[in-house]
Amino acid sequence: MTSQSPMTPPISRFPVPRLEDLPEDIRARILEVQEKSGFVPNVFLALAHRPAEWRAFFAYHDALMDKDGGLSKAEREMIVVATSAANRCQYCVVAHGAILRIRAKNPLIADQVAVNYLKADLTPRQKAMLDFAMRVALDAGSIGEPDFEALRGHGFSGEDIWDIGAIAAFFALSNRMANLTAMRPNDEFYLLGRQPRPK
Repeated sequence: MTSQSPMTPPISRFPVPRLEDLPEDIRARILEVQEKSGFVPNVFLALAHRPAEWRAFFAYHDALMDKDGGLSKAEREMIVVATSAANRCQYCVVAHGAILRIRAKNPLIADQVAVNYLKADLTPRQKAMLDFAMRVALDAGSIGEPDFEALRGHGFSGEDIWDIGAIAAFFALSNRMANLTAMRPNDEFYLLGRQPRPK
């Protein structure tokens, strides 16, 4: 499932169930992900410690990250990487950084966004999106109408603004769970999207 040596630390500080012991719906989803990516992201196994919460988590994840709308899939991943870096979540920065590189077809962008999105190769619209996402992730109590006006000035609709905020809020939860569990990123994530795929 993953390329971890016997010396590699565990993927969670909580018990991690065996794939064969999981409920059928969860096992089927994990096998589908493994078939597509070539490995099982550790988040799928670590959170399966509590199956009911696993189902709720991934249902909300998919509703936010797989939908159509005014945000591209790469922009959704930018939100995850920037806010996860601010929340000091190694798992989400590494895993979603890999997805961002692939979605943006840009091997540099994830590192730029994680370190300092204000200096990253982004459009003014994307920087405004991340400004708002960071407010939601770190200081949601201070959000006011000027924040919404700034986004509308860049062409974001009300639904887009909801998406930006909801992704930042959901991944604030994800960041905290990953840190709580000491969730370890898969080694495979570190190299994904850094070199062009052979044709």
